[in-house]
Amino acid sequence: MPHHWDVHHGWNAIDDQGYRYRDDRLGSGQAARGFFAGPLREYAMSLGRPVSLLQAGYGVPLSVLGIGEPGAAGPDVSSVTAVDTDHPLVIQALEGMPQDMAQAYAEVIVGDLRTVPIPPRAFDVVYCANLLERIEHVQLVLDRLVSALRPGGLLLISTHDRQTAYAFLDRTLPRFARKALWERLRPDLPGPFPAVYERMVTERGIASYTLMRGLVIAQRSAHRSLPTAPRRISSSVRITCAVISGLTRGRLGNTHDELLYVIRKPEDRSARVV
Repeated sequence: MPHHWDVHHGWNAIDDQGYRYRDDRLGSGQAARGFFAGPLREYAMSLGRPVSLLQAGYGVPLSVLGIGEPGAAGPDVSSVTAVDTDHPLVIQALEGMPQDMAQAYAEVIVGDLRTVPIPPRAFDVVYCANLLERIEHVQLVLDRLVSALRPGGLLLISTHDRQTAYAFLDRTLPRFARKALWERLRPDLPGPFPAVYERMVTERGIASYTLMRGLVIAQRSAHRSLPTAPRRISSSVRITCAVISGLTRGRLGNTHDELLYVIRKPEDRSARVV
């Protein structure tokens, strides 16, 4: 049973697959903010009214979208609904959610993302961050998120790329090592979640999905998202990833670890979309 709580691009490099990315060790928050905030603001202005937002995946601040930042000309948002799995870490984080964060959400829903009730064509924007790499049945979940979008709406995706050295390391490290590493690199975030990384969670997989569903990739990019502190731990992870990439002769890339997408759902009702 689902639970309810009422509650400038800076890219400076390009990899061998044509992805532009910023290799300045600033971390995922700033890179994603530069990527998503502009398109979201332009879309909100074109609507001429406040946007309704569905956030799929808990733990990423809405400031990444330019929402709620003091002095920032961010998009006008009418309501924010959050949805996530009923994983114990999600439940724990929600129960300990600060009051100011809880007030940002009109509703928070957790449960099996294949069946949890999400109203169809109810949202202008779906923001899916740090979710796809940790769940099973990715295609079905994406179908449900796309179904929740109004025609013309935006699907914003941020996910780690399975086809990278970092994802391989994340999948193969023992549980105790992943936990220790997470606590050092991301002490303020719940985790670590399961490292599932279905085969669809790659550049090719997402491209195939959008083509199959008649969606349009408006923008895409890739970047390094690993924290830079503590420096010794961060450097060790980066060196390990470089070794993995070298041993696989580049099959597991090391120029980025995270993929970013701005995807549009066509307004034409005859298009092949969910």
